[in-house]
Amino acid sequence: MSRLTQQAATAAAPVPERELSVLSADGKRVNVELHGPEDAPAVVLAHGWTCNTRFWDAQIHALSADHRVIAYDQRGHGRSPAAGPDGYSTRALADDLEAVLRATLEPGRKAVLAGHSMGGMTIMAAAGRDAVREHGAAVLLCSTGSSRLTAESLVLPLRAGALRTRMTAAVLAARAPLGPVNAVSRSVLKYATMGRGSAPDRVDTCARIVHACPRGARVAWGRVLADLDLEAGVRELRLPTAVIAGTEDRLTPPVHARAIEAALPNGLGLTVLAGMGHMTPVEAPEVVTEKLRELAAGYVTVEGAVAVDAVDGAGAVGEEEVA
Repeated sequence: MSRLTQQAATAAAPVPERELSVLSADGKRVNVELHGPEDAPAVVLAHGWTCNTRFWDAQIHALSADHRVIAYDQRGHGRSPAAGPDGYSTRALADDLEAVLRATLEPGRKAVLAGHSMGGMTIMAAAGRDAVREHGAAVLLCSTGSSRLTAESLVLPLRAGALRTRMTAAVLAARAPLGPVNAVSRSVLKYATMGRGSAPDRVDTCARIVHACPRGARVAWGRVLADLDLEAGVRELRLPTAVIAGTEDRLTPPVHARAIEAALPNGLGLTVLAGMGHMTPVEAPEVVTEKLRELAAGYVTVEGAVAVDAVDGAGAVGEEEVA
């Protein structure tokens, strides 16, 4: 296979082995993709605000040969229908994850749970749920925060304070259409969500995913994020948990990752990616994929049970910087 052919194959969206429409607690449907061998160690992927399952394509391509990869569209994103005016909340995030776990994993089967941005918030929101306790073996939180998102955001070049906080909340809930993907919109998205050195093809990938998000879901979830408070969920997340953050993340700066890592009951340490922004699974796919492999190898057996040496959260604890 030529190099160009290999690049084209990698760029193509992975074809799921099976797709499901899962019913959540309030009757809303969630689109789920199943990739890889059914009896392999399982990984569950929850994407972030304005994204969809395609955000995880690099991880799905890399892992699905020898892992069961379960990816789903958050409500209102991708192929999961809009939820209506009252259907957006952190409780809904937790309900949807719980429904996905129940529908895709046999009773007692364990999986690594990975969340990017709002996907990480989903896991924190669901930390005390029975399905997470039953099916979670370990967790990876990428570029996320548990509270004070508008107060700590660096997207607007203003001094920290009440004005910047209010303006950031207004941006999150703005109803203006994003418009077409072009040079200007790619530049805006790169500034707001990615590191300065991000490759143009990865910027384009993120732009096309974000611009495909329906405006109603973007606005509704933006309002939820503006008032987010999941600090109790972090303290309740007792699974072995690794955290990843980018040094140039303006949406959820590393201050969030450090606060989460410090509050986790069973933290495995923080990996800080130099020069990376908010979209770490796309900007640094190899690092995120390798961390998922490590967690699956250390905490999930082929049969899906927790590994014997993982019960006490064995693993490197502390902060590691990756250039």
